[in-house]
Amino acid sequence: MLKPDVVFFGENVPRDTVALAQAHLDQADALLVVGSSLMVYSGFRFVRMAEQRGLPIAAVNLGRTRADELLTLKVEDQCEQALAFLL
Repeated sequence: MLKPDVVFFGENVPRDTVALAQAHLDQADALLVVGSSLMVYSGFRFVRMAEQRGLPIAAVNLGRTRADELLTLKVEDQCEQALAFLL
């Protein structure tokens, strides 16, 4: 059986993936969340880590996120429109 390299709802994120993300966060100046409500803890935990480190946190998302009260900046727009300037 073939499975894409993704984590489906109800599955655990592999520990090495979490450790690598934490290592990158340790070197980051800020955290940008794109297109996630952060309702699942596997993503929200990184926002909490960034907040504990005093990093600014920005999000691009339509609607409420679990981290709205922790965000330094929130852009309520479609991701492709909000980030088009990167092209």
